[in-house]
Amino acid sequence: MRLGLATLLCFLTCARLSACAPSTCYSRALALGKVVMGLVDRMHNNDNTKACVQYLPRIFIDVHNECLSTKLRDFVYLLLNHPDQDCRQLPRMVLLKRKAYVLYNIITRMCYRDLVYLSNDCEAIDTGRSSPQYAEDRLQILQEDP
Repeated sequence: MRLGLATLLCFLTCARLSACAPSTCYSRALALGKVVMGLVDRMHNNDNTKACVQYLPRIFIDVHNECLSTKLRDFVYLLLNHPDQDCRQLPRMVLLKRKAYVLYNIITRMCYRDLVYLSNDCEAIDTGRSSPQYAEDRLQILQEDP
């Protein structure tokens, strides 16, 4: 009985470890992009940090957008050179600076050749709305025709 239980426990542990895979550059960029967007959104909605982030734009991170590296560079520059010294030292601002800078480094240095850019819509990073591409319009027309 104990041997069977020990074997089962060993099997389940091995099965759990074999399912784990290291995060890829792409998955790390996706996850960190969601974290940065969440932090910015929470800071814009929080009364304590609202005054500090009034200079910062809302950013919609899409790792498939070619404009992301330049927009993220400008965003990190705004974070590093914030006009209010007290805001620069807030724990949430420090965390946002660190996460945004790490994301910028991952996209521009580590994942430079791994990412596939599907659009070049800089407005989508600022507004969150992507302008439709010609292929998307054509596909929609083809799907609507009976």
